[in-house]
Amino acid sequence: MKTSLLRTAAALVLVGSLAVPASAHKAWLLPSSTVLSGKDDLAVTIDAAASNDLFYFDHRPLRLDNLVITAPDGSEVKPENASTGKYRSSFDVALKAPGTYRVALVMDGVFARYKVNGEQKRWRGRADGLAKEIPADATDLVVTESARRLETFVTAGNPDEAALKPTGKGLELEPITHPNDLVANDEAEFRLLLDGKPAAGVKVEIVRGGIRYRNQLGDTTVTTGDDGVFKYTWPEAGMYWLEANVNDDKATLKEAKERRAGYAATLEVLPE
Repeated sequence: MKTSLLRTAAALVLVGSLAVPASAHKAWLLPSSTVLSGKDDLAVTIDAAASNDLFYFDHRPLRLDNLVITAPDGSEVKPENASTGKYRSSFDVALKAPGTYRVALVMDGVFARYKVNGEQKRWRGRADGLAKEIPADATDLVVTESARRLETFVTAGNPDEAALKPTGKGLELEPITHPNDLVANDEAEFRLLLDGKPAAGVKVEIVRGGIRYRNQLGDTTVTTGDDGVFKYTWPEAGMYWLEANVNDDKATLKEAKERRAGYAATLEVLPE
């Protein structure tokens, strides 16, 4: 009996060690193409999902409520043929004008934890729902503001930079090297901005796609300098995902004591 119990406990420990934490789920946008030539009927299809393995549909779709597509002239483009399934959302972007398009999911919200009659509660949602959703008799209320941006970039014809201008809100990428002009074995240079200012000392994780077919994640971490700049030399062609996160006390909500700002982008690196 004792041996059986020990075996059961060992099995439970093993199962727990194999469980994937929520933080392991990577959220991403994946375009069918990033650089297109020609003049007629140019378009791309973009998938939006969160997964354990980069660019594979194995967890959940991302909602498209906060999708913002910026055209080369700065105007907003509406997605076409948008749909959401069990594991991914998809939409088309018609590239009716030459230049670079910025495709972003901008997700702002709040997370609250509190107690009611001594019982721990949690709530996540939009900032304007905080007052309505949190009970008046709640105690030990802790509110965290969240601002996250997911992006990818697509160019029809020659690349330009009009759509790449920072908004000045949250964590953003300011390309020094154009995001649709990345080549294997070349060094690329980018700047991270936080509320429009250089984000110094921020760690940026860079992961090459295709991790399902290799034993090691193969990720690299670089750190931004005082000017917010980081550099990276692409080891080979393919799709890459980069992510950065910052926690600070710069929340805009008076109820929030902390802000979590995040940024992630999918970039394509072309062969030499």
